[in-house]
Amino acid sequence: MSLFRVRQDEDNNDLHYRGNALLRMLAYVKPHWKPMALCLVMVLCITLLELYKPILIGDAIDRYITQEQPAPGMALVIPEDATDEEAAALISANQDARFLGVLRAAGLYVLLLVLLFLLNRGNMILLQKTGQNIIYDIRNEVFAHVEKLTMRFFDTTPVGKIVTRVTNDVESINALYANILVNLFKNAAKVIGLMVVMLSLNVRMALYSFILLPAVAVLTVIFRTMCRRAYQMTTTRRTALNTFLSENLSGMKIIQVFRREKEKYDEFCGKSEKLYRAGWREMMTFAIFRPCIYLLSVIALVIVLGTGSASVLGEVISIGTLYVFIQYIQSIFQPIEQLAEQFSTLQSAIASAEKIFTLLDTEPLIRDDEEPVKLPAVRGRIEFDHVWFAYNGEDYVLRDVSFTIEPGQKVAFVGATGAGKSSILNLIGRYYDVQKGEIRVDGVNIRHLSREQLRGAIGQVQQDVFIFTGDIRSNIRLRNDDITDAQVEEAARNVNASRFIERLPRGYQEHVTERGSTFSAGQRQLLSFARTLAYDPAILILDEATANIDTETEQWIQEALEHLMRGRTTIMVAHRLSTIQHADKIIVMHKGKIREEGTHQELLEQNGIYKKLYELQLHEKNG
Repeated sequence: MSLFRVRQDEDNNDLHYRGNALLRMLAYVKPHWKPMALCLVMVLCITLLELYKPILIGDAIDRYITQEQPAPGMALVIPEDATDEEAAALISANQDARFLGVLRAAGLYVLLLVLLFLLNRGNMILLQKTGQNIIYDIRNEVFAHVEKLTMRFFDTTPVGKIVTRVTNDVESINALYANILVNLFKNAAKVIGLMVVMLSLNVRMALYSFILLPAVAVLTVIFRTMCRRAYQMTTTRRTALNTFLSENLSGMKIIQVFRREKEKYDEFCGKSEKLYRAGWREMMTFAIFRPCIYLLSVIALVIVLGTGSASVLGEVISIGTLYVFIQYIQSIFQPIEQLAEQFSTLQSAIASAEKIFTLLDTEPLIRDDEEPVKLPAVRGRIEFDHVWFAYNGEDYVLRDVSFTIEPGQKVAFVGATGAGKSSILNLIGRYYDVQKGEIRVDGVNIRHLSREQLRGAIGQVQQDVFIFTGDIRSNIRLRNDDITDAQVEEAARNVNASRFIERLPRGYQEHVTERGSTFSAGQRQLLSFARTLAYDPAILILDEATANIDTETEQWIQEALEHLMRGRTTIMVAHRLSTIQHADKIIVMHKGKIREEGTHQELLEQNGIYKKLYELQLHEKNG
């Protein structure tokens, strides 16, 4: 069980994270602690320099301009017996010294600005690079975890939601590592530093400056709660919109065939309006908070000006000290105003992180043994031993199914829709686990084999072929560098796919669009055959592989099937019985059970379900 719990939201049917997402996000900083530590040191230096800037100017005002606290040796003292010429010379020398002091202060101030520029630039570059590295790690972790999840997860989770997690949500937390963490440290250090320096300059003035800070703290806590709720709602509704888009763009042909464009547009507008309202609420929350903080900062400035001016007139503090307090009271509210922006970004990052961690905490239902059995080579003997299987609860789609397929044997499954044929194929590759019974490959329960070895020994050709964006060669190889170009071309020739590939302008380098939309169904199926043959599996599964093939392409495939099935255990599922008559054994399924078993001729002689199916298809073929 995961250490982090999730709960179901009754309104949006989504999962909400119940752990501390912020602490968990900080764990990703650990491998990158050195650059992050350097960033914090640079930020601390930046904060100290920013604290010193007003003190430098205030000190220059007192020493060189008003001379309320003149520098040593710079106080103007004219002896009583000095002549007018001597007095004028002393005054001129004093003015020159004060001017040089102002120039030195100005030069030091410029040097501070240059140092601040270099430190800020270096900090920004290092921080952004580190943040991108962390996001890179998280994105890879999320995708790798998604690949480990079982088919049941993908059966119940919309594609758009998964895409949102891997892309939008991961990118939303980028600001946390590239900006917020270090700035939170910077602003906290700056506020503490300002308070310490102000108290050291004048306790009475400092206390007047801090009068409104409790109100700021209360306002910040209220804003944090409201902002978090607003961002959770926004991310949830953005996910719903992305899910809707993904589903409807994939099914656009069906929408247009049934002329449902207006209805789908209205549905999109409804979801878009919900996202708009969530975004408006989020913006209004932020729009109320920041002006309130600004108003409090103005009131605090008025308080400092009023009390400070009276203190200057009463000669309690100097003009330079008043200048420092004015700068500091503006600076102490500036980090809080920045926190308003950072809070909004932080809440967005936390809301996205909660979605990501909910996905990462989704445990795969199928796991390998800690020490799985390693077969020296998969021969292809398959046994179903009293197998019961249900996708949901006890609604069994397979009921006490038992059969054995010997290595190299060709076995076909037939039956009406829903009889359980495709479920058998899914169970062989262990995309689902059975509730009762055992499935064995070469005498070993597939639960004790690694999924990598099991699925690596199975080549499956489905009715609905998926073609990836890229070129033909990459679609056959599927990024397996162990398969050479020569093997790719040989596989294509053996399944007759080379007949159309070599006629293309760029041959095997021909660009392939998403889902292979520029190819016919037959051409896509031939590519699928070539892909399967290139991997040289011990077990071959043909799931309605010729259902959507035109007559010419089917002839090409039938020519290649004998070569493809040679020396391999072959399992076929087909509605057209003419394509499986050559099978060594045909198993007839009906309502999750095996009803008949035998060769084509033996089943016809039994005068049962198979013969009725065969005669029905023969009648349809003859009109």
